Amino acid sequence: MIPENENYENFDEDEEDDIDEGFDVGSEPSLTYAMNLDRHVFVGKVDETEAIRQSVIKILNTERYEHEIYSWDYGVELQDLYGKPMPYVMSEVKQRVIEALTADDRIESVDDFTVKRTGKHTLHLTFTVTTVQEDEFEMESEVEL
Repeated sequence: MIPENENYENFDEDEEDDIDEGFDVGSEPSLTYAMNLDRHVFVGKVDETEAIRQSVIKILNTERYEHEIYSWDYGVELQDLYGKPMPYVMSEVKQRVIEALTADDRIESVDDFTVKRTGKHTLHLTFTVTTVQEDEFEMESEVEL
């Protein structure tokens, strides 16, 4: 026997949409510490596009699901690609990087993606990141698998 709910007949889906009204949805400020990757030190602070560029570097150097401190949306899944045939890896790494970067709400899209094999187990990635403020910047990354 299925219970009947007399209020269900009066349910209006438009009323559910009204619940979201009156709230402003915004993003968190992007001000963060500036990293000097060559010397492994923090040097001041960065904001806006430079903070997003730094975030891209951090995302691509963090394996997803590996560190409890990060949410499951943070990082890129590359660990399971180790030992796989390189043609498969080259086709898969593009989608995984795009998925990892667009999880950041400040990044609108990742375009002009190229993958080149530079060594037996090394890939060179180049791509363009477009932010929600419509700024664009080029990125390069080396991936060892």
